[in-house]
Amino acid sequence: MSGLALLSRDDLAADGVGSSALTRLLGAGAVVRLRPGVYVRPEPGSAPTPEEAIVLRARALEMVSREPPVFSHLTAAALHGLPVYAPSSPKVHVILGPDRPGAATGVVRHRGEVPAEQIVQRHGLRCTGLERTLADIARTMPFETAVCALDAGLRPVAVPEPGAFLPHAADERREHIRDIALRSAHGRTRALRSVAFADGRAQLPGESISRIRLAELGFAPPDLQVAVPGPSGRPYYVDFGLDDVRAWGEFDGESKYRDEALRSGLSLDEVLLREKQREDWIRGRTQRPMARWQWAHLRTRDALGRRLSTFGIRPR
Repeated sequence: MSGLALLSRDDLAADGVGSSALTRLLGAGAVVRLRPGVYVRPEPGSAPTPEEAIVLRARALEMVSREPPVFSHLTAAALHGLPVYAPSSPKVHVILGPDRPGAATGVVRHRGEVPAEQIVQRHGLRCTGLERTLADIARTMPFETAVCALDAGLRPVAVPEPGAFLPHAADERREHIRDIALRSAHGRTRALRSVAFADGRAQLPGESISRIRLAELGFAPPDLQVAVPGPSGRPYYVDFGLDDVRAWGEFDGESKYRDEALRSGLSLDEVLLREKQREDWIRGRTQRPMARWQWAHLRTRDALGRRLSTFGIRPR
């Protein structure tokens, strides 16, 4: 949906949509106002992801700006394809020099200097580069939001292909992010904590939040994406190796069951049967219990703790 055509009020008027008709269309959800004077016709039955909605609002601001903005923080994260794990907000983040004018509707304006080498083009829009974006998020955003973005930002260099983990490459990018963050006087302690906790082996925001909850419960840092030899010689990968309590853990996102593309042509029953066979093999091969959890179990530390305890898994 982020690639939908943006419509101005004049565009709608040219299509015969007057003020009364526009009010009716907005009320019915057939037209969505992205910001004053900019609209879009959503695709029926296709809701945008939070990241796609952010990109749409960025495009809308660029459309009405006299000069192309430099998008930053969570808006730049979405432009870079990073997950934005945060309360939904309609505001767009931009970064400006101290001499630029003040507030604008629906815009969060961050003051700061951005060297030319830290500005890139994504989706046709100017934004802060990946490492600058991650540093800004680490300094200013809540811990959970920052860790989700940092994990995803480290992953391309930490895990360039399935089964490969390059810790030195991850550490190098981590140091660059840390160095950029420390150039600002604001949010240094917050940034250091988030950057130190980040791990590029986490594949999904659910795995990032799982790591946070496990740490809150008192488990030792888990091993991630652990290879267990399978019956055919090809390894099975397990999300979390809880080595301190000799157990396995997996974040069970619904997409691998509901998304037909991710099922690789298999029916839901076939996917479930394969998952059961895989889990039985891993438990039998390693003699370790395995716990699965979903988003509902990650709402709080105690919710995940209760889920794990039903499998006999507790922190030491």
